[in-house]
Amino acid sequence: MSKDTGGLPVAPSMDVAMAAVDLPREEAVVGARTVRVAVFAALIGVAGGFLAQALMALIGLITNAVYYYRLDTELVSPAGANPGFLTAVAVPVTGALVIGLMARFGSSAIRGHGIPEVMDKVLHGESRIPMRLVFLKPLSAAIAIGTGGPFGAEGPIIATGGALGSTVGQLFRISTDERKTLLAAGAAAGMAATFGSPVSAVLLAVELLLFEYRARSIVPVAMAATAATAVRIALEGTEPVFAMPALSQPSGSALAAYVVLGAIMGVVAAAASRAVFAIEDAFERLPIHWMWWPALGAVVVGVVGYVDPRTLGVGYDLIEGILSGSVLGATLWAFVLLKFISWSVYLGSGTSGGTLAPLFLIGGGVGAGLGALVAGWIPSLGVVPSIAALVGMAATFAGASHALLASVVFAFETTRQPLGLLPLLGGCSAAYLVALLLSRTSIMTERLARRGTRIETAYSLDYLSRIPVRDAMSKRPVTLDAARTLESVRAWLDAGAGGATHQGFPVVSGSGALLGVVTRRDLAGSESADRPVGSVIKRPAVVIFPDSTLRDAADQMVRAQVGRLAVVERGDHRRLVGMLSRSDLIGAHARRLEHLEQE
Repeated sequence: MSKDTGGLPVAPSMDVAMAAVDLPREEAVVGARTVRVAVFAALIGVAGGFLAQALMALIGLITNAVYYYRLDTELVSPAGANPGFLTAVAVPVTGALVIGLMARFGSSAIRGHGIPEVMDKVLHGESRIPMRLVFLKPLSAAIAIGTGGPFGAEGPIIATGGALGSTVGQLFRISTDERKTLLAAGAAAGMAATFGSPVSAVLLAVELLLFEYRARSIVPVAMAATAATAVRIALEGTEPVFAMPALSQPSGSALAAYVVLGAIMGVVAAAASRAVFAIEDAFERLPIHWMWWPALGAVVVGVVGYVDPRTLGVGYDLIEGILSGSVLGATLWAFVLLKFISWSVYLGSGTSGGTLAPLFLIGGGVGAGLGALVAGWIPSLGVVPSIAALVGMAATFAGASHALLASVVFAFETTRQPLGLLPLLGGCSAAYLVALLLSRTSIMTERLARRGTRIETAYSLDYLSRIPVRDAMSKRPVTLDAARTLESVRAWLDAGAGGATHQGFPVVSGSGALLGVVTRRDLAGSESADRPVGSVIKRPAVVIFPDSTLRDAADQMVRAQVGRLAVVERGDHRRLVGMLSRSDLIGAHARRLEHLEQE
């Protein structure tokens, strides 16, 4: 096919420029790579399901060995052994010493409750987690919890599942984004396998790990959570993790009371988070190596465990007891206080543990206690202590983690109480609001913030992706005729005529067909003055379409390393309809700021 050059002799550089145009990349929402990643994620989900079961069995094995002196993998509470003072203190301290050695000579990444460390790898480590953590993290967590640590297994399982997903992602040639998706899939699988809560596991991944909501990431994560839950059902059955009596429909006054309770729990969550990090700061000031800190924290765990053995270990049975109303009164308040002391000190010491179960216990206990007080003082409100416990449990987690949707759905999935959804939504929303007012960071992000990483809690559609190019482009671009001599163009630029202040100009043929784009530097080069403008075109025109978004345009500028794009018709890549520059993108952001200032 012949090229339209407007009768102009085609120089070699022009021939290159006219051979093609640099078109923007327009990726499909999903494709074959998404299917491939989803298959990997489902396999990770199956493996994560078995890994979660293995970790729970290992915790049970260690607990039975050190407290009951028997070989058994059943998950039991150390409280049943009624340990004496020496056992209550010595067992946690021994476990802490082992963890300190593992952290010092194995990997310091086993310290902490897992989720912040995974978030850090997503943000700064290209979602690469060392393979050894797949083994070290669950082993250290099993030792910590099995020897009486007041943690839940879910945080370490989430971290372990994330490490598994990251490892798979490193074994195959995939992008960083796809590796992040597999990491989140592994983490979601761990949570789903622990609690049988696939939907909240996906939501937690969205709110804390993915930092996006796209089909190419949501689908694989959902596949992993589904597969992990299927493994749990096959091995454990379909019963809810936390059984509780059937709930009744709350009245309007009761619903208002649960919202107020949620707000109170937001204060409790923010205070608990600050207390944990204040304790961390205190340990940081100690004049001894950090490997010894868990042993010091374990002394507190042991002393508190001697006073109330129920504070030792996972405590899932106590969550169920609080939700069912079997733990009330002064005993409940004492337990909540002691559990908080034990958990916050041991977690602050840098041992390997989790936050979800302790927050559920503390929040559920406070909620049940306040609900019982209100029910006794103002019975006309219709507040039910078990619903208050459920709201307190979920609202504390929502306030501490800033994961609102995951908290609401988690409480529903683990209890299967649909009539609790409305109180949960109101209470968790209030807790989330109050916690955000009190602190920008959460218990998951405070440590990252201290390292200089700012975590946005809001996910919104990119403003540039909402604006089509046609609304921001210059519709009457100043063009240069390819046959025009450099001498005349240079004189025109020197005279400062209309449009001569631009930094780039589209070059067109005599019939108006786009040939390329030249810059002022190209025009002011050392080429002979009698040469035509078309001869200084050095590369194919970098173009964008009118119906593309400004985000597409910005990406195209970055890929091509240019500051301006020729806007051409989608069906005719030589038909110029406008020009788009970096200043046009900045102008679009200026309008966004104007809209914000008007609010």
